[in-house]
Amino acid sequence: MAEAGSMKVRDALRAAQLYYLQDLTMEAIAREMHTSRSSVSRLISHARDTGLVSISVHSPLAARSQIEERLAERFGITVHIVPTTSHIGEAERLDRTALSAARILSEHVDSSMTVGIAWGSTLSAIARHLPTKRTHDTHVVQMNGAANGHTFGVPYAGEILSRFGAAWSASVHHFPVPALFDEAATKEAMWRERSVRAVLQMQRRVGLFVFGLGSPRAAVPSHVYSGDYFDQRDLALIEQEGVVGDCATMFYRIDGSSDIPSLNLRSSGPDLDDVRRIPRRFCVMSGLSKIDALQGALAAGLITDLVLEETVARRLMSLSRTSTRSAQTSPKPSSTRARSASIAG
Repeated sequence: MAEAGSMKVRDALRAAQLYYLQDLTMEAIAREMHTSRSSVSRLISHARDTGLVSISVHSPLAARSQIEERLAERFGITVHIVPTTSHIGEAERLDRTALSAARILSEHVDSSMTVGIAWGSTLSAIARHLPTKRTHDTHVVQMNGAANGHTFGVPYAGEILSRFGAAWSASVHHFPVPALFDEAATKEAMWRERSVRAVLQMQRRVGLFVFGLGSPRAAVPSHVYSGDYFDQRDLALIEQEGVVGDCATMFYRIDGSSDIPSLNLRSSGPDLDDVRRIPRRFCVMSGLSKIDALQGALAAGLITDLVLEETVARRLMSLSRTSTRSAQTSPKPSSTRARSASIAG
């Protein structure tokens, strides 16, 4: 079995070298390797999927697009924009973004790293596209629980983590607790258990956190909002508190504030202050219906690296310009008001 796998790698490497380095057509490669054109196509795809081939596109006009530069400068983050058009559906938009994110992400993962994963629709899509990259002493840890009143969440979250672990030859650490506890006191008691503390300690060692953004208004429903995680009381709280999104089931408003104890004290996700302490925070985003969630996450300082599709990037740039103009044209406080405010402080 191992010998067959080795032969496939050898053939894939040879086909890729002939195709990319010697500019042979697939028909010519098929003749040289005494196989069919379809077999050559599969070998070349295998070479890309397993990391034998890495493809980069270098623009002769600029190292980065203007919109990437402007967003990076505006928010102080690294931005990768995935080309899309308004004519494709939300599902295809997500899949294209996830494919690009998976390839970019693999460049940042290395041996002896601990990677935190927040499960969800976006991470599920990324997991399907991860290229193989062999690492050593790498750990993948689940950052928030996935259980609810109907399921332990293991089949869903477990599959996502398993795909990440398999792609990077990493050890996988599950977090088998509820996504949202019924009572804050129950969570406090659970956090004292040794098995839970072991996972929490692993989470504190995370150097790269990979996450999407949950949104109660997403056109493609975020899994946490469509998977029976909230009862009517929770949904009412989300509405009353002005929640626009969540990061690993920690909820926030559009201004980035997250002082929502009725929800966040019951959440199994990491406190947002703890998220901000993680060196690299890799967020993947698609869909205009999640624009409020993205604005809130940026305002909260949750993101260091952002992969988003082009239509969202343009909308974010437009909103950013509008916000800047509004701030510039807002009336300045009078000197009397400013003095009284200073004294009151």
